[in-house]
Amino acid sequence: MSTTTLKLSDDLKSRIAPIAKASGKTAHAWMVDALESQVALAEMREGFIADAQAAAKAIDAGGALYAAEDVHAYIVARAQGKPARRPAPAKRATRSCR
Repeated sequence: MSTTTLKLSDDLKSRIAPIAKASGKTAHAWMVDALESQVALAEMREGFIADAQAAAKAIDAGGALYAAEDVHAYIVARAQGKPARRPAPAKRATRSCR
């Protein structure tokens, strides 16, 4: 473990103190938890973006496409505990050069 010093404005410090106390934590513990939460969110966001970029590359390379309404219906049915078939890939439009 290492030590880091944070310079907080008096206003921010006074806002943190009662929130930390109400949660049963010291201001230090509350700030550490807040930083851990923000790091986890940033990491999830980075992972989401990386997944989206990989999916876009897969689609550009000819990967399967699905109709949004089919995917939505599938997700809603699953969330409601109903049996649902996975959506079938949509047919790609072909371009004609005439």
